[in-house]
Amino acid sequence: MATPLRSNRDFRLLWLSGLFAVLGSQMSALALPLLILKATGSAVQAGAVGTVSVCALLVTMLPGGVMADRVERRRLMRLCDAGSLAAITALTVAVWYGHAPMVLVLLVATSGAVLSSVYAPAAFGLMRAVVPPDQMGTATARLQARTATVKMAGPLVGGALFGIHEALPFAAQFLGLLLSTLCIALVRTRSEARTRAGSVFSRRELTAGLTFLWQLPYLRTVLLVFGLGMNFAFGALTFTALAVFSDDGTSGLGSGFVITCVSAGSLAGALLAPRIAPDRHARALIVATCWSCVLTAGALAWLSSALLAGVLCALCMCLSTIASIGFLSTLLVVTPEDRIGRVQSAAGFLSSIVQPFGPLAGGALLTLLGTRSAFGIIGGVLAVSAAVVTLAPSVRAGAAAPPEEPEAPFEQERPEPQLKPEPAGTPRPAHDAAGPGAL
Repeated sequence: MATPLRSNRDFRLLWLSGLFAVLGSQMSALALPLLILKATGSAVQAGAVGTVSVCALLVTMLPGGVMADRVERRRLMRLCDAGSLAAITALTVAVWYGHAPMVLVLLVATSGAVLSSVYAPAAFGLMRAVVPPDQMGTATARLQARTATVKMAGPLVGGALFGIHEALPFAAQFLGLLLSTLCIALVRTRSEARTRAGSVFSRRELTAGLTFLWQLPYLRTVLLVFGLGMNFAFGALTFTALAVFSDDGTSGLGSGFVITCVSAGSLAGALLAPRIAPDRHARALIVATCWSCVLTAGALAWLSSALLAGVLCALCMCLSTIASIGFLSTLLVVTPEDRIGRVQSAAGFLSSIVQPFGPLAGGALLTLLGTRSAFGIIGGVLAVSAAVVTLAPSVRAGAAAPPEEPEAPFEQERPEPQLKPEPAGTPRPAHDAAGPGAL
């Protein structure tokens, strides 16, 4: 009989390490642009920090998955933590003494994104080794609940610390990374791929995860429709709602309420997920999420109440979080051990690549066509996605692992993946679900 998660020592350490690391990253994510804004007074330069970070993450996500499949994952996580600690130490010292140039801030933001693109798939692979398949849904839900809670509290704590002294959020992130590293150092499980991958930058290796996802019709359809289409449309939907209920930017109360409701919906979904076994009902949950978003878009076209809008957005986010947890659990179970890093990175890449364009599209529709037409067009895109997910035979059939076949004549390291207890280990588990299809 499998050990319950509450008694699984290594899972508890992974959970705690992620708590410390994500809390620190959320505080610095707010403090970095505030630091530039205070120093330069330029909103453009402040916004450039986030843009550079997102671009660096997208560019390095696929190579990061290859790295996670060629290096022992716990060791790789420790190396990423060491790099993060070095970068945040340099920034903390610079800010404390009042000498933090824009180039240093951009270097820290870029290095954080690059290290995250390697760290996340490694953490996914290590969790696969730590958690039995029948407990994957519950484990993923607990990680998501942790992240949703930290995302609600982290920016508030970071903002308060920044108000006291600009260096404090970064000092707090340093402490969080240190505690995170300590937790991983205590993890005993080792997770190593069956074969050594080829060059990180070879086309075959960079596309191995995408190829695997394409071979499974269920994963392919859900990622293209739920991951790409729904992520894009839901981003446009929420941004349009924020703009409408802020009274054209004159009031932050309505828009702030909608944001809070979205965050609360994500947390509620993560807390409810273990009770309904989302990995067993992933298709039904995905379909329910898609149609609830369609109905919400239609309702928002006629509503004038921020309260009702917030409740509807919270419901969509709640269902989306549960559905994403179910899909992530399925993805982890059906992916071969030696490809988990590349597959996770590929799924994250597909889900993330369109996210920056959703708000842009929502803003353009609202400016050109007005509130009702904007919500109507967004609802139409959502309805098409919902119809495809509902009717597609590949989604109805569910996921099954493809037959094992050799990837390429890579150098054989071991006949079996090595998952052996040994004292030593590192932090923050992988990309957590965070929106319709956000994987």
